[in-house]
Amino acid sequence: MSMATGTDTESPEQHAADTHDLIRVQGARENNLKDVSLEIPKRRLTVFTGVSGSGKSSLVFDTIAAESQRMINETYSAFVQGFMPTLARPDVDLLEGLTTAIIVDQERMGANPRSTVGTATDANAMLRILFSRLGQPHIGPSTAFSFNVPTRKASGVMSTEKGGRVERNVVRDVVYQGGMCPRCEGMGSVTDFDLAALYDDTKSLSGGALTIPGYSMDGWYGRIFSGSGFFDMDKPINKFTKKQLDDLLYKEPTKIKVEGINLTYEGLIPKIQKSMLSKDVDALQPHVRAFVERAITFTTCPECGGTRLSQEALSSKIDGKNIAQACAMQISDLAEWVRGLSEPSVAPLLTGLQHILDSFTGIGLGYLSLDRPAGTLSGGEAQRTKMIRHLGSSLTDVTYVFDEPSIGLHPHDIERMNALLLQLRDKGNTVLVVEHKPEMIAIADRVVDLGPGAGTGGGTVCFEGTVEGLRGSDTITGRHLDDRAAIKDAVRSSSGALEIRGASMHNLKDVDVDIPLGVLCVVTGVAGSGKSSLIHGSIDGRDGVVVVDQGAIRGSRRSNPATYTGLLDPIRKAFAKANGVKPALFSSNSEGACPTCNGAGVIYTDLGVMATVESTCEECEGKRFQASVLEYRLGGRNIAEVLEMPVTEAEEFFNDGGAKTPAAHRILDRLADVGLGYLTLGQPLTTLSGGERQRLKLATQMAEKGDVYVLDEPTTGLHLADVENLLGLLDRLVDSGKSVIVIEHHQAVMAHADWIIDLGPGAGHDGGRLVFEGTPADLVAGRATLTGQHLAAYVGA
Repeated sequence: MSMATGTDTESPEQHAADTHDLIRVQGARENNLKDVSLEIPKRRLTVFTGVSGSGKSSLVFDTIAAESQRMINETYSAFVQGFMPTLARPDVDLLEGLTTAIIVDQERMGANPRSTVGTATDANAMLRILFSRLGQPHIGPSTAFSFNVPTRKASGVMSTEKGGRVERNVVRDVVYQGGMCPRCEGMGSVTDFDLAALYDDTKSLSGGALTIPGYSMDGWYGRIFSGSGFFDMDKPINKFTKKQLDDLLYKEPTKIKVEGINLTYEGLIPKIQKSMLSKDVDALQPHVRAFVERAITFTTCPECGGTRLSQEALSSKIDGKNIAQACAMQISDLAEWVRGLSEPSVAPLLTGLQHILDSFTGIGLGYLSLDRPAGTLSGGEAQRTKMIRHLGSSLTDVTYVFDEPSIGLHPHDIERMNALLLQLRDKGNTVLVVEHKPEMIAIADRVVDLGPGAGTGGGTVCFEGTVEGLRGSDTITGRHLDDRAAIKDAVRSSSGALEIRGASMHNLKDVDVDIPLGVLCVVTGVAGSGKSSLIHGSIDGRDGVVVVDQGAIRGSRRSNPATYTGLLDPIRKAFAKANGVKPALFSSNSEGACPTCNGAGVIYTDLGVMATVESTCEECEGKRFQASVLEYRLGGRNIAEVLEMPVTEAEEFFNDGGAKTPAAHRILDRLADVGLGYLTLGQPLTTLSGGERQRLKLATQMAEKGDVYVLDEPTTGLHLADVENLLGLLDRLVDSGKSVIVIEHHQAVMAHADWIIDLGPGAGHDGGRLVFEGTPADLVAGRATLTGQHLAAYVGA
């Protein structure tokens, strides 16, 4: 196929339609972008680089992809748009040549405990149809194999409308077969409540017997309980009759009237199951999660054995395997099993299922199983799982937008990912990639480098052109593109060891290993080799161990670095002490909030199906506080001025003079340590990039008291220049007497380690073994493992 380029638009034989070969951006000002204008070639692979927070995501996701999605949404009727998220038009003068954008981001998959790898990729739906057609004995339609559909029985009069007449038939015990295990309701585990953790039975309800978070008798719960009339509010719970205790704990939802208002009363246990247990435990607020872990024990369902399915669904088999056994197989093995099925009546179904399963293997996820809960996938695994549906797509001339596809990938796996991105491009699609890794930048047809700095110091295009041109440019990315960390001449010696014996979680095969203490230890291996299973399964929860994982920071527009890190507490107290007033006045979420905008700084105007309009509050001028609060000063500054300071300026401000606050200074020191000196204290968390959030979390969790720090891929979202700062931070931690264990793929971190533990040799059941432990120099010299070969190539050994 001949492909038009931007240079041959003058040729007389060219069709007018072939001249639209560029995406034009003019005057982009979203977030920190400063009137950015550029042209991006279509049907090419363009990589966007720059330090973390330089504006890459603002340009690619918040401008180009957001406008494409908004324009597609506008093609639907106003009625349909009412059910869709309303997207505001990006702050940009002109966007031309846009095509349909498909975003493949790093967001973890929904933490719904009912969601698995199979349900998220349609593989389960195809397997269910396959078992409903070929399974013996035949038990019903595909819903009979779904653990999310209960079996229902019905009796009564059934009405059917035919030809304008209504036929009525009496039916008795009609069964609508579902596959849900009735005991655990398709969850795979049953819950057991420790009643002593729900209430203090020596107290009455009005005396504060309930110890469940949020169940205060001062609010609506108190009015519902007292208005229900099911029990005496002033009677100690240990004096309740059996009926009263049953009503308190287990009563089904019952309509009641309290003070003339219709309300619903429900027992404590069903209420907790709906409000807390329907979500992934890790996604709950910390105090709620602590309550759940204290009050509830989860055990494998004895009826279904954790498969989530009913006995009928488990009884139907194909070639000796039921659907639960098929879903528990490693996907690469399941693909072979499906390939061995030959049945002409379901040939198209087998072809489709085969393609999905082969795509998993091709993308490097063949080690997963379809029954793996979606919430347990890492950011990189979730992103590649979302890619599955696009690999065999017949669509062309689509813009695919990727957010750091190298996350969670070993250098060996990055080669595979590069091939997949080139495959998408070669089908005639535009591929836009936000990336930091040199191995992925190298395959770009075009590179756009944003910067020069982060936050307000970035937002401009520093370079656009080829990879070779970037190498020769004087930008931060260009200067660091060929950076190669050298193997250390001398490594630290360990002061002890953490023993792991017989580790067999997931795919680990009775691994015995001693993790040295007092040094920087890197655990590496291809994706799926068992690194996280070894460390999180054997070390998490031990005394003195602090874990910094990959979990995303959750926060609204009201959250900012000062609230997230706990910095605002000492600042509020310092202001209160200096002015002789309450600390609550210095919170924009409490008493000091501007009454007009409730402390948000902006006023939102809802325009129905149109985008919600956001305008700066006229009363506080976006400062979020009441005018009277801004008259109180500390060191000559008011609270709004302090929240507008960058971290570096605030560090000096709280270090000495009238505003000296050691508690605040310690937190600011840690923020500067992780390279976030440019962030303003009051910047909403929603505007931070992925790399900035990762480092903000690192700074916060480093404050926890511990002797052993476990970091899970701390280089996520970090520019090549920022990796140097991270290595310096890790060195300072070790030199202060701490032990640091890093699960990492980045060769610079491996080269800088004192000790390396390499798992493999492959992924899934081909991994789970210890293939190397020793110094980086020994790993490079031996070149016996995939990691050794790639590290040797990296350091030029």
